[in-house]
Amino acid sequence: MMEQTPSLMTFYTGWKTYQQSLIETTAPLTPEQLALPAASHQWTIGMVAQHIIANRVWWFQVWMGEGSPYLAPIAHWDPADEVEQPELGAAELVAGLESTWGMIAEALARWTAADLGHVFQPPAALREEEREHFPSFTRQWIIWHVLEHEIHHGGELSLALGGYGLPGIYGRL
Repeated sequence: MMEQTPSLMTFYTGWKTYQQSLIETTAPLTPEQLALPAASHQWTIGMVAQHIIANRVWWFQVWMGEGSPYLAPIAHWDPADEVEQPELGAAELVAGLESTWGMIAEALARWTAADLGHVFQPPAALREEEREHFPSFTRQWIIWHVLEHEIHHGGELSLALGGYGLPGIYGRL
């Protein structure tokens, strides 16, 4: 009998749960709530959400070539991007979370542990000064980095929302 090699989704099922929590936290936010600053000198709540979503495309598509080309513009949702983007509403953010999660879930369902060691060179899309700061990365590092990035900024969202009396990723704690 031949053993089946489990996909990486087997090991990242908690990420799917976290994804759903991000959606449930973001969906009810009004434009006014999305415009609240995470802290007095920080991005707004909506901008932090945009950053999370853009980061997914940056690493999974720009670096690893995953996902549909129609997702490419989402990489520019990042408030730190050189091309200034308008702040998005909750419905657009939820659509971004859903479409980028589809990209991630499809990749995790296809990849196995044997794929983790694949090394990605900095993509041609990087500017020369960016290339100086980005070495080659393994698939394993990229996946972990995107997940820990979401956990970090999800905490930032929760803290900011809680400061305004709004439920965060884990509700009203």
